[in-house]
Amino acid sequence: MIRFVLNVLWLIFGGGIVLAIGYGIAALICFVLIVTIPFGVASLRLASYSLWPFGRTLVPKPGVGVASGIANVIWVVLAGWWLALSHIVAGVSLCLTIIGIPFGVANFKLVPAAIWPLGQEVVPAP
Repeated sequence: MIRFVLNVLWLIFGGGIVLAIGYGIAALICFVLIVTIPFGVASLRLASYSLWPFGRTLVPKPGVGVASGIANVIWVVLAGWWLALSHIVAGVSLCLTIIGIPFGVANFKLVPAAIWPLGQEVVPAP
């Protein structure tokens, strides 16, 4: 029940909607460029994760290869750096208040996902 409440408060006060829109814009750009459609799919997965982060976590997918690592490097250049920067800015600004600290920590949890999204999947937290 507490995860549900935190996720609803995240949507209202934590910037979840704004960050998900950023991931959606990145996905649209990647879909338009056709070659980068796998990046768009990863971006949409992260958009859903940024909308509902409490109670979920990222884990590495088994069996991903070198291509995933190379694609992540391309992702960082195209979209990952500004998405990670938006999480850092939002996290720092939320941590300025005591009430915002859990939401700031959730933003910091999303930074590695924004930088290195391919080869990972979102799963329910234990």
